[in-house]
Amino acid sequence: MAIPLAAVLLLDAGAAEMGWLTAVALLPSLLLSIPGGAWADRQANRRQAMIVADFGRFAAVASIPLAYACGALTMAHLFVTEFVVGALTVLFRVCNHHVYASVVAAERYVDGNALLSGSRSAAAVAGPSTGGALVQVLSAPFALLVDALTYLVSAVCLRSIRAREAPPAPREASGLAAGLRWVTANRTPGLLLAGVSMLSLCHTFLMTLFVLYGATELGLSAGALGAVMAAFGLGGLAGAYAAPRVVRRIGLGPAIVAGFLWFSLPLLLVPLAEGPGPLVIAALIAAQLGAGCGVAVMDIAANSYLIAVIPPTLRSRVMGVVQTANFGVRPIGAVLAGTLGTALGLRPTLWIGTAGAVLSVLWVAASGLPRIRELPENAEQRREEHEEAGV
Repeated sequence: MAIPLAAVLLLDAGAAEMGWLTAVALLPSLLLSIPGGAWADRQANRRQAMIVADFGRFAAVASIPLAYACGALTMAHLFVTEFVVGALTVLFRVCNHHVYASVVAAERYVDGNALLSGSRSAAAVAGPSTGGALVQVLSAPFALLVDALTYLVSAVCLRSIRAREAPPAPREASGLAAGLRWVTANRTPGLLLAGVSMLSLCHTFLMTLFVLYGATELGLSAGALGAVMAAFGLGGLAGAYAAPRVVRRIGLGPAIVAGFLWFSLPLLLVPLAEGPGPLVIAALIAAQLGAGCGVAVMDIAANSYLIAVIPPTLRSRVMGVVQTANFGVRPIGAVLAGTLGTALGLRPTLWIGTAGAVLSVLWVAASGLPRIRELPENAEQRREEHEEAGV
């Protein structure tokens, strides 16, 4: 929240510059996830790499108020900062799954992922409003000092973890393409990632055009738009609470399918919204609440499945492919949304995006996941991790 506000309030950034600022932040997920995963699989201490990533992100964000105080803040500085933060976030994510598997018992993967999803949803609710308030009280560049300090909090928490990770992958098995080969050789995870990629691409249509659509075609105020967007995080909190119960009730694979539909179907309310202001706001809030809840259920169930089924020696490389499928397509979706929105109009483009999101579940339905009730028993993975931990 604070970096875009710094661009607008301090540097008079226009629409094109804001678009590039968003694209630069997302670009590392497309370019670096797979090579980052290959690097992480070769490391013996991924937790230390996550700590280094936190310190690097602290330094990058803290450089903005320092440059402002020296009268040297420019848009180029913000572009570089966003790219560096994005690249270090990719490193953090590809290492995270190794550390997660070393501290959470396999039978608790769903519960652990529910806690992680709940924390992300709480941040999605509190982060933008806190950022906006801090900008008002402290000004944009100095609000970023608070943002930077949160990375130090993360580093301190990670340093307190004591766990033995899976051993590094053998040097001869550490090629960049190994994760992609594993995904293409295993039909169920491969089709799941195809569905995730399509859903993420189509959801980007909505996220790219939502504010413009709400402000221009629907005539909503900034406050109303903020309330609508916060509803997504609230839905995520509800989904994080519900996910373990849904998995226990209907099974892991059906929960993933339900999460896809629970995420995508409510989004149809967005292009459908019209009429009196209160009715429009109610429809949009319902869409965001439902989608937020659904994506939490989907993420928790799907991440638990993937962590269980991926061999430890390939975990980061496969998760690099997962990140590319999920996050790497978003810059492409943003460009497509802008192009189609200009050519066809906002509402028709939103219909294309939401319809595509609903249809993404077909990939998962064809994957065999609906028949999987429990976490897969990866005997090799359990044996290696238990031997490494001395169990």
